[in-house]
Amino acid sequence: MPVHDWTSVVAGNFHDFHESWISELRKALNTKVLPKGYYAMTDQVADGYIPDALMLERRSDSGLESEPRGALAVAEAPPQVRFVTEFDAQRYAARADRIAIVHANGDRAVAFLEIVSPGNKQSEFAAEKFRRKILDVCGRGCHVVIADILPPGPHDPRGIHAFCWDGEDEPIEGVTAAEPFGLSAFRAEGHPQLYFERVGLGQPLPDMPLFLTEDHYVNVPLEATYNEAFSGMAEEWRTFLSRTIC
Repeated sequence: MPVHDWTSVVAGNFHDFHESWISELRKALNTKVLPKGYYAMTDQVADGYIPDALMLERRSDSGLESEPRGALAVAEAPPQVRFVTEFDAQRYAARADRIAIVHANGDRAVAFLEIVSPGNKQSEFAAEKFRRKILDVCGRGCHVVIADILPPGPHDPRGIHAFCWDGEDEPIEGVTAAEPFGLSAFRAEGHPQLYFERVGLGQPLPDMPLFLTEDHYVNVPLEATYNEAFSGMAEEWRTFLSRTIC
């Protein structure tokens, strides 16, 4: 199913959809995608739950394999994305200090998945708050996937991922008028890399790599889970949104 024009409906419709999308992603990751010892859950922060984010954690079990069984090795199967940006250590370290995260139960957060909402783009303050959150997560050693199916605005003219990662003298690949939606995956461990794909209205969503270790990743089933979430919407909204891609 191709990406729809979510700007054609009110924010409440998108909020309803992306909560369902996050739920479908969590279910798919936990039942079909993640290797033994890893799990996904709705992200919990000090002021409550964030409904548009998932945190992936690894159980603190000394018997776990260093190479997650079922995950893909970068050396053998590089992620299938068009744009890859290398980050030198100095440029990356300047963005955020690295802090280890260990939860009270001993499990460790290893990755973070976020679906961008209209609120993340509504003001310069909101966009900057989003950027700082992403950089903070990466600085804590978590790998990140960001799915942005909303067109760029005045505060992220080249897409939210470019807003987060552009260097002063080294601009990275951004979205375009023909492909205004951005999907990005950041590998935080080892030599940092940013994997990026852009998508146009009416185009299907490619799977994106979600890193579990420096050398191993799983593919996040964005298209399949998008379809499941969309199929649960009221028929009148599904019909209306389907007209936006005709």
